[in-house]
Amino acid sequence: MLRRTFAVALSFFLLAANWVSVSAQTPSSKYFSETGHNVKGEFYKFYSSNPNATFLYGYPITEEFVNKNGLTIQYFQRARFEYHPELPEGQRVTLTQLGRETFVSTGPLSVSNTFACRTYAETGFPVCFAFLEFFDQFGGTAQFGLPISAFEYHEDKIVQYFEKARLEWQPWKPEGQRVVVTDLGRAYFDKLGEDPALLPPVKPNDNSQGSVLNLQVRAFAWKAVTLASDTQLIFVIVQDQNLQPVSNASCTTTVHWPDGRNETSVLTTNSNGVGILSLSFVTQPYGSLIYTDVTCLYNGLSSTTTTSFRIWY
Repeated sequence: MLRRTFAVALSFFLLAANWVSVSAQTPSSKYFSETGHNVKGEFYKFYSSNPNATFLYGYPITEEFVNKNGLTIQYFQRARFEYHPELPEGQRVTLTQLGRETFVSTGPLSVSNTFACRTYAETGFPVCFAFLEFFDQFGGTAQFGLPISAFEYHEDKIVQYFEKARLEWQPWKPEGQRVVVTDLGRAYFDKLGEDPALLPPVKPNDNSQGSVLNLQVRAFAWKAVTLASDTQLIFVIVQDQNLQPVSNASCTTTVHWPDGRNETSVLTTNSNGVGILSLSFVTQPYGSLIYTDVTCLYNGLSSTTTTSFRIWY
């Protein structure tokens, strides 16, 4: 009996250990509401392993897909991930050499103070000043690759190209934030002529609701002009930062009538992000312009707009 009780208890603790292990697993994917795309599997594991991923890679601008060469890739604002199953585990996700792929020289700028530089013999180019500090702080050659250019002017900015990235100097930003990684992901996407249909936002893979970061509110009248005695519909459309519908947004509408009255109503958007205000009126003055102000609220976010229609005859 004692042996049987011990076996049952041991089985229970082993199962409990497995439960703990499962619950402690890290997520295998994430939906980025900022751009409306998912990152999953090995790509998400690679992304989340870098504490500065958002800063260095940006947000995803496509889903992962297989390109015409049979390579699984995913575009980000400042990077492109590649998956190479033939490589050892832990090394299968690599960064496309966007610097090399997009670099076209406009001519080097001379650097007089070589004491503030480090020259890489492999390519013969130095990394200097704030660029060198940034380079060392955020991963050096492992992150950016070797420098493949000197300082150059591109788009009225001082930049430097590396194998996997381009750094640029933005003097209008606060000190310590003036060096940034250029958005080469979208530039390379356009250079290759990738399918634009890959860019629009999609739904989360797990069917959960993505975070609404800001509201976009539009309103329009069913009829641009009406009779003096007539009916009218005001359509209110609420979308998120990726132009996806926001349901259950609370919208307050205020109709300003020609006689000075302000008529206020509250409506809630449906699953398509649409709310409808129905109006009925009589003997309004000819030629009057009827304004409707709309303010919508959702999870602490707010946005306003205005629409109008005219009494024609």
